[in-house]
Amino acid sequence: MPNPKIAGTSPIRVELEAGKTYAYCTCGESDNQPFCNGAHKGTEFVPKVFVAEESKTVGMCTCKQTGNPGFCDGSHKAL
Repeated sequence: MPNPKIAGTSPIRVELEAGKTYAYCTCGESDNQPFCNGAHKGTEFVPKVFVAEESKTVGMCTCKQTGNPGFCDGSHKAL
């Protein structure tokens, strides 16, 4: 699989709502970061779809290098 585009070098804080389904952009091409807008169409990338287990504010990854897809783990610091 090709490397994703680095969409940013810092996380985006997002308020997740318990029970709501989200689609995290894995290709880096979405103009709706950190969420998917379908820009991956025609590529090998697919969004990471997840349901928020609880309502909370999280740091969502924009560098696409995280070891925990969707959520920032500080990987952007090594770029």
